[in-house]
Amino acid sequence: MTAAGTYTPRPGAAPLPRMIGAQAVLETKMLLRNGEQLLLTVVIPTLLLVLFSTVDIVDTGKGEAVDFLAPGILALAVMSTAFTGQAIATGFERRYGVLKRLASSPLPRWGLMTAKTASVLVTEILQVILLTAIAFALGWSPHGNPLTVLLLLVLGTAAFSGLGLLMAGTLKAEATLAAANLVFLLLLVGGGVVVPLDKFPSGAQDVLGLLPVSALSDGLRDVLQHGAGVPWADLGILAVWAVLGLGAAARFFRWE
Repeated sequence: MTAAGTYTPRPGAAPLPRMIGAQAVLETKMLLRNGEQLLLTVVIPTLLLVLFSTVDIVDTGKGEAVDFLAPGILALAVMSTAFTGQAIATGFERRYGVLKRLASSPLPRWGLMTAKTASVLVTEILQVILLTAIAFALGWSPHGNPLTVLLLLVLGTAAFSGLGLLMAGTLKAEATLAAANLVFLLLLVGGGVVVPLDKFPSGAQDVLGLLPVSALSDGLRDVLQHGAGVPWADLGILAVWAVLGLGAAARFFRWE
C-alpha cells in the first residue's frame, strides 16, 4: 500500500487492445484443439485437394487439375473456418452461457466479436500456408496479383463470418450444428469448389453463381489460374453478402 491508502498496482481492467489480444489467443487455441474443427478446417480441404488433384474423378477442363482445384479449396477453407466452424463454436458457447458471461466482463461485446474475427483470420492464414504448400508440391502454377487474392479472401471471410454469426445467434445450438454442416456439404458440391459450375444446368448456374462460395471460388480461379485482373463482379457479390450477413448478425444476434 502507498501512503495514500491505495493499492499499487491499482486493480482494474487491462487496456482494451490487450484484452482483445488475450481473447483472440484463447479463441485460436480452443479452435485448434477441437478435433471436429480441425477436421473441417484442415483435414477435409487437404484430402479433397490431394484426392481430386491426383485421381481423375471430375473433369476440370484444360490444364492441370490442381490449377483448377487449388483456388476452390482455398475458398472452401475460408468457408469452413469463417462460417461452419465459427457458427458451431459460437452456437454452443451461447447455449452454455459462455457468451452471456463474457458479455458481462470488461471486454465489450464488439471487442469479443473482434477477437473471434482475429482468431478466424489467424486460422485462415495457417490454412492458406498449408494448402498452398501442398498445392505447390502437386505442381500448382498460380498467377495474378497477390493483393487481389488477399482482397477476395478478406471479403469472403467477412461474408461467411456474418452468415455464421447470424446462424449461431438466432438458432439453437443443435440446429446450428446440423444446419452449418448441411450447408457446408451442399456448397462443397454445388459451389464450384471441386465441380465446375458449367457442369450444372444453365438455369442452376445463374443461381449457384450468386452464392458466396461460388463468387470466392470463381474470383480466386480467375486470378490464380487465368491471371485475370480484379474480378469486380465476384467482389461485388461477396461485398453484398458481407453487408447483409454482418448487418443481420448485428441486428438479430441473441446473447442468451
